[in-house]
Amino acid sequence: MELEVLKKDGSKSGEMITLSPEIFEITPNDHALYQAIRVYMANQRQGTHDVKNRSEVRGGGKKPWKQKHTGRARSGSIRNPIWIGGGSIFGPTPHDYVLRLPAKVKKLARKSALSYKAKDQAIVVVEDFTMETPKTKEMAQLLQSLGLNKKKILLLTPKANTGVVRSSRNIPKLSVCEADKASTYDIVNHQILLIQKSAIQVLEGTLTS
Repeated sequence: MELEVLKKDGSKSGEMITLSPEIFEITPNDHALYQAIRVYMANQRQGTHDVKNRSEVRGGGKKPWKQKHTGRARSGSIRNPIWIGGGSIFGPTPHDYVLRLPAKVKKLARKSALSYKAKDQAIVVVEDFTMETPKTKEMAQLLQSLGLNKKKILLLTPKANTGVVRSSRNIPKLSVCEADKASTYDIVNHQILLIQKSAIQVLEGTLTS
């Protein structure tokens, strides 16, 4: 598959780049995609949810009334779960939700996501660029020149560039990620992949190694 490299101003550079069919033209594996996204979302959970059971609620050390001859039901603590203000029964307790995926399945899922994007013609390749200082207006102008200002975009860069990241922070539908760190969820969760020319090599090197 060949795509034309665009300039920052949206014009055609005349240069074509070939995308590896081993990455961008495979038959997508939907189950691998499902597994990768499920694992990613599970691993985002903090697992800090907690409620107090009857042993953790303050008070209730004294029996509220004697066992017999009161005409009321027997009770041993005002923190009994059936009382107002009592502890919770079977409530959530802190635990982690971490799941793991085999490296081969992770790689297959990312290839599948990229192949879907290529099939949907949702990949745009742009010339390499960096920003020495944060310029949100300049980044917004770049997206407008490429006709992508109304899309949810994932910009893949060959390496970290603080200027590019900071220039993108205040643009609601734009995310920036290094090509070798983009997850399956990141790829699927955006409408358009805007990839810098050098990032293609980084991406292919990561997924073919």
